[in-house]
Order: sequence, then structure tokens, then C-alpha cells
Amino acid sequence: MMTLKKGDKAPNFSGVDQDGKTHTLTDYKGKKLVVFFYPKANTPGCTAEACDLRDNFERFKANNYELLGVSADSAKAQGKFKDKYEFPFPLLADEDKTVINAFGVWGPKKFMGREYDGIHRTTFVIDENGVIEDVITQVKTKAHADQILK
Repeated sequence: MMTLKKGDKAPNFSGVDQDGKTHTLTDYKGKKLVVFFYPKANTPGCTAEACDLRDNFERFKANNYELLGVSADSAKAQGKFKDKYEFPFPLLADEDKTVINAFGVWGPKKFMGREYDGIHRTTFVIDENGVIEDVITQVKTKAHADQILK
């Protein structure tokens, strides 16, 4: 796993959201961007994390932040997840893991004693000039907005 850190230039990614719209890093120039990677749509931890961000969306907007969720789920699964919980931000359906690999969040994980490859729940806060301001690897799913907007 490649590890991006604070002060690094964010990868110039390009990914497609639940509606087929393409998002790139340059689309967000002049704004702060929170890119949060989560393992799977509609699972308890991912739902708690995304709902916390949704519930604090006005706080993000007030501070010039845009949000972008990313997982390897299909566009259909992302669309259902977004609609079910009324998320005001796009969710990238990164099935080929282009964005996931660009940020280096795919790798070996352990769960209940078994090892497998998957997405490491990680959030990147990118400043107006495309530089990584913060990398959050110990995500508190129920209080994630406070971790970002500290």
C-alpha cells in the first residue's frame, strides 16, 4: 500500500459517481475537498460514517468543503445507498479501483481471524490547491465530522 501523507499533492483522480457523472480533482480547485473511502455501502459502520457527514453537511458547506464518498461498489449500489439515506454528496462507484489505488487505500485486512484484501477506511482532507491537509486513518464512524472539522 502506498501511503499519502499530510503535505503531499493529492492524486489527480477521475471517477464516476452513482449517476454516471465524472469527478476529478481539478473540479474542486478553490474548494476544500473531503474524500472518504469506505469498505461497503449499506453496512453498519459505513452507514454511520456517511450519515454523520450528512447530518453535518451544513457545517462543511459553511467552511467551503465539498464531500466525496468512494467505495468499490457498483453505481447501482451507490445510488441505492445515496437515495436510502438522502446523502447530499456524490458517491464514486470505483469498481476498477482506479481512485482507491491512486490514494493507496487498498490492501490486506484482517477480520475475525481471516485475511483478505479490501478498502482501508481512510479520509483525506485536501486544501484549495490540491494539497493533502490531513489523513484520517482512525475514523470514528459516529463522530467523523468532528474529526474533520476539528
